[in-house]
Amino acid sequence: MRVLGLIGLAMCCATGGSAEVPSRELVKKAFDRLYNFDFAGAHLASDGHIAAYPEYPMGYAVRAASYLFFELDRLKVLESEFFIDDKKLAAKTPLRPDEKVRERFYAAVADTERTAQAARVNDPADAHALFALCLAAGMKTDYMAFVEKRQLRSLPAARASNSYAVELLKIDGNFTDAYLTTGLTEYLVGSLPFFIRWFVRFDGVEGDKKLAEVNLKKVMKQGRYLGPFAEVLLSIYYLREKQPAMSIMLLQDLSTRYPENPLFKKELARLSAKYPGPAIRSANGN
Repeated sequence: MRVLGLIGLAMCCATGGSAEVPSRELVKKAFDRLYNFDFAGAHLASDGHIAAYPEYPMGYAVRAASYLFFELDRLKVLESEFFIDDKKLAAKTPLRPDEKVRERFYAAVADTERTAQAARVNDPADAHALFALCLAAGMKTDYMAFVEKRQLRSLPAARASNSYAVELLKIDGNFTDAYLTTGLTEYLVGSLPFFIRWFVRFDGVEGDKKLAEVNLKKVMKQGRYLGPFAEVLLSIYYLREKQPAMSIMLLQDLSTRYPENPLFKKELARLSAKYPGPAIRSANGN
C-alpha cells in the first residue's frame, strides 16, 4: 500500500472537449502561478474566476490545489527523495498541518464537489463536472495520505478519482489531461506486489508501467493545463525506474520554463551532483 497515496497527485482539469471553460485564461494563469510556486498569485487568479463564475467548479478546484501544494511544499513532501523512498511514503507519523490551511483546503474541495454535482443534475455526462470531481477526489487522497498519513483510508478517494477519469475518457477521449490520472494509476498498481494488487483494484487498470509512461508523455506534450505536472511526475517515474538522466533532462526544462520555482532548481542541482555528465550524455544519445 505504500505508494497508493501518489494516485492523488494525478490532478485532473478540464481540457479540450466540446464545451468552453469560462474564462480559460484565468485558469491557465492560476496554473502558471502554481507551477512557479507563487501561491498568492494562484489564489488571486482563482479568486477572480470564482467571483466571475461562482457556479463553475474550476475556480474552487484551483483554490484547493493552491492550498494543498502550499502545504505539501511547506512540509517538504514534494521533494523527490520523499517519493523514491518507500519508507518515507509508508511512515505513519502524521505531519503537523497548518489547521487554518487544512480548514480552507477542505472547504474549497467541498465547494468543488458541490458545484460539480449541481452541474451533473442537469447533465450527468458533463465533462467539466466529472473533471472537477476527479480533481477533488485526488486532492483528498493527497492530503489524507501525505499529511494525515491515513493511506488506507485514502484508498476510496483514490478509486473515485480514477473512476471519474475513466468515465470521462469514455465520454470524450479528447480530454487529454485525464490520462494523467489513469497513467499514474497504471504505474502505481503495477508497482505493487502481486498479492496486494489482487486486493487493490481500480476500474480499467491493469498495472502496465509502459502504458503509464505513454499516458504521462501524452499529457506532457498535449495537455492544456497539466503538461508541466505530467513532466514532474515523469521525472519521479524515471527516478524510481533507475533512469536518472531522463529526470535531469526534464528538470532542466522545468527550471527554464518556471524560473520562480525554487524546488525545480534544488532538485536539478541535487540530481546533477549525484549523477554527473555521463548520465546526461547517455540520455541525449551522445
